Amino acid sequence: MRFADTDPLNRTRFPLDEWALVETDFQADDQGRTETLFAVGNGYLGLRGNIEEGRDGFAHGTFVNGFHETWPIRHAEEAFGFARVGQTIVNAPDAKIIRLYVDDEPLVITEAEILAYERRLDFRTGVLSRSIEWRTPAGKRVLITSRRMTSFVDRHLAVLDYEVELLDADAAVTITSHILNRQDGRDEYRSGVTEAPGAFDPRKAETFTERVLQPRVKRQHGDRYLLGYQTTNSGMALAVGAEHAIATDNPYTETGTIDDDLAKHTYRVQAKQGHPIRVTKLVSYHSARSVPARELGDRADRTLDRALEQGVAELFTQQRDWLDDYWVRSDVEVGGQPLLQQAIRWNLFQLAQASARTDGGGVAAKGVSGSGYGGHYFWDSEIYVMPFLTYTAPIVARNVMRFRQKMLPAARARALELNQQGALFPWRTINGLESSAYYAAGTAQYHIDADISYALMHYVQATGDEDFLARGAIDILVETARMWEDLGFWRHNADDVFHIHGVTGPDEYTTVVNDNLYTNVMARANLEDAASAVDQLQVRHPLEYHKLVERLGVTPAEVAGWRRAAAHMHIPFDAKLGVHPQDAAFLDKELWDLEQTPEQLRPLLLHYHPLVIYRFQVLKQADVVLALFLQGDRFTTEQKLADFEYYDPLTTGDSTLSAVVQSIMAAEVGYHELALRYFRSALFVDLADLHHNAADGVHVASTGGVWSALVFGFGGFRDHKGKYGFDPRLPDGWDELTFRITLRGARVRVTVQPEAIRFALETGERVELAVRGTPVVVTAEAEVSVPLDGQGPRILGRPTMRDVEGARRADGTLLTASVPTLSLDVDEGDATIPLD
Repeated sequence: MRFADTDPLNRTRFPLDEWALVETDFQADDQGRTETLFAVGNGYLGLRGNIEEGRDGFAHGTFVNGFHETWPIRHAEEAFGFARVGQTIVNAPDAKIIRLYVDDEPLVITEAEILAYERRLDFRTGVLSRSIEWRTPAGKRVLITSRRMTSFVDRHLAVLDYEVELLDADAAVTITSHILNRQDGRDEYRSGVTEAPGAFDPRKAETFTERVLQPRVKRQHGDRYLLGYQTTNSGMALAVGAEHAIATDNPYTETGTIDDDLAKHTYRVQAKQGHPIRVTKLVSYHSARSVPARELGDRADRTLDRALEQGVAELFTQQRDWLDDYWVRSDVEVGGQPLLQQAIRWNLFQLAQASARTDGGGVAAKGVSGSGYGGHYFWDSEIYVMPFLTYTAPIVARNVMRFRQKMLPAARARALELNQQGALFPWRTINGLESSAYYAAGTAQYHIDADISYALMHYVQATGDEDFLARGAIDILVETARMWEDLGFWRHNADDVFHIHGVTGPDEYTTVVNDNLYTNVMARANLEDAASAVDQLQVRHPLEYHKLVERLGVTPAEVAGWRRAAAHMHIPFDAKLGVHPQDAAFLDKELWDLEQTPEQLRPLLLHYHPLVIYRFQVLKQADVVLALFLQGDRFTTEQKLADFEYYDPLTTGDSTLSAVVQSIMAAEVGYHELALRYFRSALFVDLADLHHNAADGVHVASTGGVWSALVFGFGGFRDHKGKYGFDPRLPDGWDELTFRITLRGARVRVTVQPEAIRFALETGERVELAVRGTPVVVTAEAEVSVPLDGQGPRILGRPTMRDVEGARRADGTLLTASVPTLSLDVDEGDATIPLD
């Protein structure tokens, strides 16, 4: 369990600022974390927060969403239907590099005498800025300031500028700007870079051994350079162009060189004290699956031409304007909690950087901030990111759903390969093909179908965008419903019961099971939503209904079959223990005693063979508890409390997906202190590197979950089939919580205080909702305030393993708890199991 009960950041180094992340002391030993924390991106293009001079670093990275290479997955023991093609995001050519020499002495920040330092990621301007005062070996003081942004307005554009000023002497200054193919080229300074540890960690990306980017284009014209490539196996193409300009009243000369993997522009300046030198670099990236690199180069030229016409000042102004609108829709304000406020806004800013300009692409697990998980898309985006997008940025949510819609042909083919009707979406992918080599914790997660359908229906209900559904997105619902009806089977005893066997739920520490509760309740909703959507289409859009029938052959009998399967879905429940079993055999296992498991053995997946883990009641992440949240209207208050108290002590939190859901449900059932602790754990998962892998990129699902914990957890918002309600759970010590929800084009501002909840309509005419079951109508005429009788039930402490251990199963046997380790030799943080 990773809690951040106190301020986890060193405020001398990271001073508190509610609208920025600021660093005042550069430290070389945690560059991996800060490269992630100070990354800039727009959903399409991402630049890690590497220092401009480009020599030192943990993982230099420039990423373009969806730009990937493929490679054959070689299984030690092959079987039919195993994933065969791996996909990994490519580290695109690096255009961040601007190197500085004063009197031919290079600025190497890890070795230099730095007199003053500040780096700032501003959430309102979307700009990463840095200021350094450097004393050269000759004793000359030099001020270096820089700015960097990836544009939210033009997703193909990045802007960098770099200013140098001699403070107390004249000097010869050289500034070199590079585009370097780091994926295949070898930086001549690479020896100074920290390589990622080679220890086993499935969360990291695969590495390539052969050349990935094949040169296709290189050209220079004046101050502009362009490199174009095609990937060796996937056949994707990419072009990157950079336009340079210098502003100074010092005399200077300039030269340039270009080859297949490096373009370099050099300014040599006779710098005078007090006369600054500013180099501006406009950079454009374009990528495509089937367009040749030369054409992409032409597109990059047009992007750069347009940026030149607008001017750098206007580009920064447009960025600020875009973010002004973003924060009006998306900000969440917590009164009297500045420490939390800063971290909340950092997380919300990361959501924009991961999703805003995907424009028909997916939202990867790390966005475009790092190479973790190989740049793959998971169910994370539908369950953890889509709610934020649906209720604050509907057009972006629509684009994410369009991305899944484009995957449907591949999903149909995958279902057929696994002997199923309908469509089966991949658990992890970039190009639509399943790329999980470990099927038990990957392909078997059939719940991905229900997750996508859940996100789609919530989007349609919250926005009223039935046109999107009618013009083809309904195919997702139809094909996933077909998969569930075909995958499940009937047991005809006293009652007809529909079962689903051989699947893995969200908890990857329990795989290939029968009647996983989460899967069954989500499949039930999927079947119901598909049937309702087809019926509504027939009534409201008869022409599109006939097209659907012609396209997919849907029949009334088939729709009736979906309803029947949903109505008879097996929902496991153990009357003796009073809880919903996670799956049919889960309660037969013994308990893993997490309270007695050393922290050095976390996460379990890095220290225990999967078979060891699979034999115990232990969870990587919330599973049943997630079902209680997403399908909350299908469970009673008493069931939610009992299930939460049973599963919380069994949940390791080894997944960053878990804490946010545990926070939401802890708040709902009454564990208010625990809810806040889980929330803080999620809030600082990257900022404080609580899982020790922030260097691999932002945990985007967790950032989305932070919004959900605030809005669904403490704000008490629920949306069940288009019925909107609030039952707040404001934490002790919070003055108020304010957020916005957009429903069918109307944006309502919600303010929760200890004594009341207030609603004000910022756009639109009318919203109907409920507060603790009482209907409320909000109009543009006046703010509505509803008194609150407290903040729900309050339970102190937290459920423990001792509360679970000792209970009896239905057969009378006792639940016992243990740690499956024969002996431990724990020395300075390392845990080992001796062989002798």
